[in-house]
Amino acid sequence: MEQILMPAVATNSNRFEYTDYEEVVAEQPVTSSGVSFLDANTNHITIEELRTQCVVPTWANQELTISHQDFIESVHDAAKTFYLGESVTAPSIRVSHIVRGRTPNALGKRASELLECEKTQFYQRLAFAFTIPTIYETIDGQKLELCVGGVRNYNDLNLYRSSKGVEKFSVFVGWRVVVCSNQVLTGQGVKLSLEVMDLKQLYIQVMELFNQFNPAKDIHLLQTLSNTYLTETQFAQVIGRMRLYQALPQGLSRRIPRLLITDSQINNVCRGYYQNEDFGGQGGSLSMWNFHNLMTEANKNSYIDSYLSRAVNATEVSVGLNNALHGDQTYQWFLG
Repeated sequence: MEQILMPAVATNSNRFEYTDYEEVVAEQPVTSSGVSFLDANTNHITIEELRTQCVVPTWANQELTISHQDFIESVHDAAKTFYLGESVTAPSIRVSHIVRGRTPNALGKRASELLECEKTQFYQRLAFAFTIPTIYETIDGQKLELCVGGVRNYNDLNLYRSSKGVEKFSVFVGWRVVVCSNQVLTGQGVKLSLEVMDLKQLYIQVMELFNQFNPAKDIHLLQTLSNTYLTETQFAQVIGRMRLYQALPQGLSRRIPRLLITDSQINNVCRGYYQNEDFGGQGGSLSMWNFHNLMTEANKNSYIDSYLSRAVNATEVSVGLNNALHGDQTYQWFLG
């Protein structure tokens, strides 16, 4: 359990009163009843629960930060405006790293003595996503729907500064594979560090992202992956090199394209090769499209703060390997 100094909050004002150390808990994975875009290390929550059960942190001067629910609703409203006339689903929301506090009148109590009305909480990390099911494509027999979402991490902010500062968000637009909710993201549809002062700026920058995103270009790039195959030997070679990458000397790793997937996620890719009914190779050849989906499936075990960067990297690596199979030298090291 990690201990950090955090402010406790008065439930009737959404404002902080500074107090003693409170717990930040990295919650254990929970079982979801349905297919989720992000599973491990997170809990599902509804937007209504965010409104009614969570307080909103403030800066040191008592100005409110942008709440998680306002972030979600701003992106959702921007999507409904930009894709006017299309169907837009309700957001699926995942949270982690709960921060527990107490109201000022309970400062002297032991934790076991606190009444429910004296407890407060909010979540440091949040990710959400929703689809636009009327905008879809099919690749190698799998349906993809346009998908929009975002990530927010309060650890990116210094809430103790004396005046309100910029707030940081990540927003994306890309594709989701319907059968498994794998997130398919390229760099052109992701803003990993979007800095704003208020909701108006956030809304404008999200609209700009939607405007610059070219869904047809994304689909064309992904379709090329379905036309190239790894043999079992090549797959084993790539997996072996991915394991070696984790231990490379710094000087050598700088000369090789980055790989963000972890050892445990590489293990999941190996298992998926034999066991995944939708994208596995079952001991034979594997299309680069299926390889990409094994990578994005493994990425569901990431923490919220690293989820988007690894999703983008999964596409970078898959496209790079695809190009290497056609003679490009950039990712040749992974093929041996």
